[in-house]
Amino acid sequence: MCWQERRRSSPRGSPVWKKAISPLEINAEDGIEWRRDEQTYVARGNARAARGELEVFADVMIASYRASEQSSTDIYRIDVHGNVRIVTPNEVVYGENGVYDVENGILVLTGNNLKLTSGQDVLTAQDSLEYWEGKQLAVARGNAVATREDKRIRGDVLTAHFEQGADEQLELARVDAFDNVEVATQQEFARADKGQYFVKREVARLIGNVKITRCGNQMNGSEAEVNLATGVSRMLAGQDGRVDALIVGSQDTCAE
Repeated sequence: MCWQERRRSSPRGSPVWKKAISPLEINAEDGIEWRRDEQTYVARGNARAARGELEVFADVMIASYRASEQSSTDIYRIDVHGNVRIVTPNEVVYGENGVYDVENGILVLTGNNLKLTSGQDVLTAQDSLEYWEGKQLAVARGNAVATREDKRIRGDVLTAHFEQGADEQLELARVDAFDNVEVATQQEFARADKGQYFVKREVARLIGNVKITRCGNQMNGSEAEVNLATGVSRMLAGQDGRVDALIVGSQDTCAE
């Protein structure tokens, strides 16, 4: 069963939505209920909502609407429950439950197994995962982890910024990490208060109470730059002008 809403005015948010007439299509395998008194549509059974290049899937989908001045239906919010999946041409986001702000193109997912995949990059979280379509931004909260191959950056909060690449497709460009930040490779582990990871360069910039451990040796400072591609780390003096190093063994003790 399928239902479509058409609007003459475009909502704020992603350029994907900014068209003269942008239809919102909702369909479901087990049917759609119209609850007129509640001003909602309830879609059940592999429900799908789509507009432009963005699709939202869930077991149950509740679309809330209001009457516009032109007496047309204006869907402003969609609640999704069970096996939630958001699909764009370049990202897939997974969760258990979520709320989709249709007008602003913002979707917030909660529950277990929160994950965003984009090419080689995977972003996970424990508390919530937000996808801001208009800002080309994802926010992971609660033990958030960004992974690419054997490289990992973790923080209480991670914000993933996407940019348009040479092929005009969105790709992950930068990850900002806040609070209890950790950067890890097979041979190196670093901690800091906050940091930034530049994906193409594979370089992490760490700020505040930085500690880098490699092969049993440790360097401490206020700022550092970690090249995850080459394995070269630079501890920077920062505002306090000091860098400390504790050397306890030979680099030869490092496992290859």
